[in-house]
Amino acid sequence: MAWMQLFGRLLLSGGLVVGASEVAKKHDVYGALIASLPIISILAIVWLYVDTGDAQKISQFSMDIFWLVLPSLVLFVSLPLFLNRGIDFWPALLASSALTILAYAIGLKLANGVHSLV
Repeated sequence: MAWMQLFGRLLLSGGLVVGASEVAKKHDVYGALIASLPIISILAIVWLYVDTGDAQKISQFSMDIFWLVLPSLVLFVSLPLFLNRGIDFWPALLASSALTILAYAIGLKLANGVHSLV
């Protein structure tokens, strides 16, 4: 892959993250909307297809994303619970991240199990 193409991908992806956080400073819900959109997944799907042209690979990649979105929800449920119980931000984020990592480990096992069924 050409360096300019890779740089463009990195710039676009990073810009989306910065954009979401900047919008969230003024409007929580709109920042959350930008962050929740599957833009990164769509870009990854497009770039994977452009690089490989393999629709079957895109199909499998999409299902893998589905199975791994589910564990990510643990962070968005546990972090507000910890914060609302008075736990400081950094320890709450650490605990939520640890729970999310555990959920991802389970999600990877499930995703690999689904691969063997398909």
